[in-house]
Amino acid sequence: MAEHRIFAMPFASVYPHYVTKVERKGRTVAELHEVITWLTGYDEAGIAAAVADDRSFRTFFADAPAMHPAAVSISGMICGIRVEEIEDPLMQQIRWMDKLVDELAKGKPMAKVLRWEVPAAS
Repeated sequence: MAEHRIFAMPFASVYPHYVTKVERKGRTVAELHEVITWLTGYDEAGIAAAVADDRSFRTFFADAPAMHPAAVSISGMICGIRVEEIEDPLMQQIRWMDKLVDELAKGKPMAKVLRWEVPAAS
C-alpha cells in the first residue's frame, strides 16, 4: 500500500493555513504556538526551524522533542474520521494537530484545548 502523501508534505506548507485559520477566528499565533508546543514539545525556535527547513510531517513528528502524554485523550471528528480510531500513529499525530487547531479556531478556552484537568470542587 502506498504511503499517504501528507506524510511527505512539508510542515511549512500547512503551517500558514493553521495561522490563517486561527487568526481569522480572532486567535493569535502565540496561542497556535502554545498548542503546537503542548502537543510536540517544540519551542519557538523549534517551530521556526521546522517552518524554515521544509521538513516533512514525518520528520516533524519523528523529531518532536516530547509528544505530550495527554495527547491520547484527544478525541472527536476531523475530516469525518474519529481521531481516536486512527490506526497509523503518524496519521493520528497529524490529525491530533488538526483537531487542536480546529478547537482553538472554534474559540474553545485554552484550558480545554490543552486538556488541562480542572480539580473538582470540594
